[in-house]
Amino acid sequence: MALLRDVSFSQYDTDSTAQAACAELSRLTDFRGPKVNGKVTPKTLFRGFTPGDVAGPYVSQFLLKPLEYGAIHIEQRLNTYLPLSNGGRDYMTDQASWLAVQNGAGPFGQNLIDPTPRYARNGRDLAAYVHIDVLFEAYLNACLWLLDQGAPLNPDNPYVNSRTQVGFGTFGAPHAKALVAEVATRALKAVWFQKWFVHRALRPEEYGGLVHFTKTKAASYPLHSDILASDAAGMVFSRNGSYFLPHAFPEGCPQHPSYGQGHGTVAGACATMVKAFFDDRVPLSSITEIVQADAQGLSLIPYTDSDKDQLTVGSEMNKIAANIAIGRNHAAVHWRSDYADSLPLGEAIAISVLKDQKATYSESFSGFTFTKFDGTRITI
Repeated sequence: MALLRDVSFSQYDTDSTAQAACAELSRLTDFRGPKVNGKVTPKTLFRGFTPGDVAGPYVSQFLLKPLEYGAIHIEQRLNTYLPLSNGGRDYMTDQASWLAVQNGAGPFGQNLIDPTPRYARNGRDLAAYVHIDVLFEAYLNACLWLLDQGAPLNPDNPYVNSRTQVGFGTFGAPHAKALVAEVATRALKAVWFQKWFVHRALRPEEYGGLVHFTKTKAASYPLHSDILASDAAGMVFSRNGSYFLPHAFPEGCPQHPSYGQGHGTVAGACATMVKAFFDDRVPLSSITEIVQADAQGLSLIPYTDSDKDQLTVGSEMNKIAANIAIGRNHAAVHWRSDYADSLPLGEAIAISVLKDQKATYSESFSGFTFTKFDGTRITI
């Protein structure tokens, strides 16, 4: 992922490094990402595991479409970081800076902002987004966009078929927006317990040090042969003269354990809230044109592949959750398992909150029905 940060997602099918990544990931003994006929392909590369993640463009429509904050119009162009080809930087690729960051002396350098705002189109863009995002930001934006587009609400909403009333404090826009934000703090509390009291897992940047010192014979750690014989590690050495994991952030990883992932747990919780309030099976192409960023991230262009009609409100909420959580992997601060195991944790938290909420409604209400991340339908 570090090697491909500056390659547009739309160019994975023609980029030689992306093809090499597909080949190596396909050979790994325990890689659990999506595959086609047992192989990782440019279409599945670095995508999520939930229904709809491999359909359509890599980036969710909810990270691309313009939206309104009341009277404020927002074009979702990012203040992203410059690519390596234009003076940008990766970090901790030498022993001195790596050790300084491990010892708390970071940040070791400074990200250079691209003077041209761009639509999300590669791993560095997603890394820039998740570096400073408000944790519920992406999902609140999606909720705002769906409301403004008049997307169909959950069919079980008690006001859907009323000719005289609409939801407001319950089952209306204020209710949905507030719950999307509220559940984020509960998700963080749950995952912080997992981080500190259960797992205390090593961060990728620290593991990169184990790889470097073992490969250079400065030390010996019991590392799996998959990483010691990795083509990707060899390519990193060819680029940087070391085996340290090239990092997107000058300060390195946050100073708390890697597993589970805060962004992933919040993603699971907030995306579930949005899916519960809308009809998650509605095709997104019935609401809007399906687009993707061009290779430079300067404009949105129509996405015309045949799978564009497979995109639904629910599947694109799954995808935005993957984009944000896996965006932290593009930055090199998390493992894939951090995302994959934290998304269901967030979902479980949202389901618990929805159960508590349901007990407080005075309306006649049969329950929230939506599709879970494992593809099963649930009614709360």
